[in-house]
Amino acid sequence: MIDALHTIATLARSADLLAIRDTLAPDRVIQDAIAIQQIPAPTFAEGQRASALLERFRQAGLHDVAQDDLFNVFGRLPGSDPTCPALLLSAHTDTVFPSGTDLSTRQDGERVYGPGLGDNSLGVASLLAVLDLLRAHRIQPVADIWFVANSREEGLGDLGGIRAVWNRLRDRLGAAIVIEGMALGRIYHAGIAVRRLRIACRAPGGHSWLHFGQPSAVHGLVQLGAAITAIAPPAEPRTTYNIGLINGGHSVNSLATHAELFLDLRSEDPATLSTLEAQVRRAADNAAQPGLSFTIDVVGDRPAGQIATHHPLVKLAAAALDAIDHPVTYERGSTDANVLLANGLPAVTIGITYGAHAHRLDEYIETVPIAGGIWQLLLLTLSAAGQLHTWGR
Repeated sequence: MIDALHTIATLARSADLLAIRDTLAPDRVIQDAIAIQQIPAPTFAEGQRASALLERFRQAGLHDVAQDDLFNVFGRLPGSDPTCPALLLSAHTDTVFPSGTDLSTRQDGERVYGPGLGDNSLGVASLLAVLDLLRAHRIQPVADIWFVANSREEGLGDLGGIRAVWNRLRDRLGAAIVIEGMALGRIYHAGIAVRRLRIACRAPGGHSWLHFGQPSAVHGLVQLGAAITAIAPPAEPRTTYNIGLINGGHSVNSLATHAELFLDLRSEDPATLSTLEAQVRRAADNAAQPGLSFTIDVVGDRPAGQIATHHPLVKLAAAALDAIDHPVTYERGSTDANVLLANGLPAVTIGITYGAHAHRLDEYIETVPIAGGIWQLLLLTLSAAGQLHTWGR
C-alpha cells in the first residue's frame, strides 16, 4: 500500500513542481473559463465548444488528437513508460442552458458570475491548465495521460459522452480523474444509481365546458404526480425523486389530449432504486381509467459503482487536498465517473474552487481558491500517473 501523504509531499517538494507552483496563474485559468463559457454548449449541441478545444489540444502538441461524432475531444500526452496503463483526465463540456441564453459574465469582488461558468467551464479550463503547465515545463508523466473534453453529462445526455470515451479507451486505461469546477474539497468516490422516466398521459380531449367530467390528460397527469409525491422513500440508503419537467395541453379551455412529465429517481442502492421505480409504475397503473392511459419510457439510466476510501487513488486525492491544507469530504453523487466506476475503472471526481447556484443564471465561482485547486489537481494527476503500474484492476 502506498503512503499517499509521503508520495504527494515528495512530489510537491521536487524542483520541477516547485518551479511550476511559482508560475500558477489563476487569472489565466479564469480567462480561459470565461472564454469557454461564452461558447454555447447545450447538451447534444457541444460542437462549437468541441472545435475550440480540439484546436487547443493541437496547439499543445498532444498526440492522437481527435473528435468523435458525439463531440468528445481526445488528446494523449505520452508517458515515459508505454507499458503502464494510462490515466484519463476529463471534464464535461455541456451545459444545461439552451441556445440563446444570455451568457454575460460579471465580477463582483472575489466572485465571477456567469451561467455554466462553474459547471463546467472552469473544469474544462482546469484541464487545459494542467496540460499547459506540463507542456510549458516539459514534465513527462510516467503513464500516458489522456486529456478528454467530453459531451453529454447533463440532463438527458445520460452520460453518453463518457460512455463513448470508455468504449474508445477502455483497454488502455488504469484510472480516471473527473474534474468539476465547483467541488473543491469533495472527493466523489461512489456513483449513485439514477433512473429518469418520461411519463406520458393521453386522453380523448374535448371542450372544457361541454365535456366537463371527461378525462383530461393534464388532470390525469397531475393526479399521478400527486400520487408520486406521496411516496416516502427510505432515508437509508438515501433515495430521492424529483418531477423536473411538466408540459401538455394546447389551450386553457380544452381538455388536454396529451401531457407528460419527466421524473428523476436516485438512490445509493440500485435495488432500492428499482423498488422506487416499481412504486411509480404501480401508481401509473392505478391512475389509468377508461379513456385515460399512461406510457412510461426510460430516458436516463446512470449506473452505480464505487471504490473504497482506502483505495490508492482516493488516498492520493485526499493527500493532494492535505497539501493545500484543505479538509476532505468523501461524497457519493452522479457524475461522469459513474460510468467508469460501474465498469470497474478506479475513478474520482474532484473540484477546483467553491461556487453556488449551479444550473441558474446567477451561477458564480470564487476566484481565490482556484490556484490551490489547480495545484491539488496537478499533484493528483502526476502522482496517479506515477503509481498506476502498481495498482492493478
